[in-house]
Amino acid sequence: MIIFLKDMRTEEFDYYLPKELIAKYPVEPRHAARLMVINRKDGSIKHDIFWNLPLYLQEGDLVIFNNSKVLPARLFGHKPTGGRVEILLTDYVDKHVWRALIGGKNIREGMVIEVGEDLKVEVRRHLEGGKFEVFLISSDPARALDRYGHIPIPPYLEREDEPIDRVYYQTVFAQEEGSVAAPTASLHFSQELLDRLEEFGIKKAFITLHVSYGTFKPVKVSEVEEHRVDPEYIKVPQETIELIKRTKEKGKRVVAVGTTVVRALETAVDKPYEGWTDLYIYPGYQFKVVDALVTNFHLPRSSLLFLVCAFGGKDLIMHAYNVAVKERYRFYSYGDGMLIL
Repeated sequence: MIIFLKDMRTEEFDYYLPKELIAKYPVEPRHAARLMVINRKDGSIKHDIFWNLPLYLQEGDLVIFNNSKVLPARLFGHKPTGGRVEILLTDYVDKHVWRALIGGKNIREGMVIEVGEDLKVEVRRHLEGGKFEVFLISSDPARALDRYGHIPIPPYLEREDEPIDRVYYQTVFAQEEGSVAAPTASLHFSQELLDRLEEFGIKKAFITLHVSYGTFKPVKVSEVEEHRVDPEYIKVPQETIELIKRTKEKGKRVVAVGTTVVRALETAVDKPYEGWTDLYIYPGYQFKVVDALVTNFHLPRSSLLFLVCAFGGKDLIMHAYNVAVKERYRFYSYGDGMLIL
């Protein structure tokens, strides 16, 4: 039975963050980012770096990553009248069909916006929330996006995308195209760190969750349980389910890298799954699969922070965030991370 806590106020998940602690650029190498290690049993907090993550895991533990690939989903084009418009692809439907935000006036159904030689965007229909369903007219949409698109870095970076973002706002194992935001906990994993995990006898597996722009959607309700998250496409393969079962049978831990992995695994539970999830996790949720969590530091009052508090315990996690501010950790997508055991 899933039990949720009632009457939690969104304001309880607020914290003070000096603006200079928002990481504008990534650290190099990836695994040099700081790692806060939180133990739920004794409430202890340690400070380390991601390179030493294997020291806190055990041989036979299973680390699960999101292999979704961020597409250059920010486009600039021209309407038939010549007016310039900006298009932000926000939600993957299939390789040709997306939901999108379109900046500009007089956007009509049936309009075709020209982006480049091999990419036009047809406005199919108007949706709720100011979005449109669009069709990418291209022989190879992914290739066209790569040619004409810009990386949709988070708005709180307060800068335009740069060449470095093509490399560092992407995981080293990104494979399945469809995200418009990175699964940021995985950004810390260099190939060298992946090899190091293997040397320690730690296994790995993958799921796919295409991160939508809804990941940045602010929580506007005062009661936590009244919020809703946008549906996102996930795929949890048979191979990953089998590895989870074998790991559990041996008494080892399933370590989710990122909130996207948590939501995918907790949706699928013990069977392969491909489809959509709108699973919303907040304190009181009873976890069925995940035993440990690697995650970044999230925005105040966000659904991602609610999930982390559900896993680590609200009081401990909010205390850890205050410690992180005091210790000058770097926050958000390009920032440092934590391991919750």
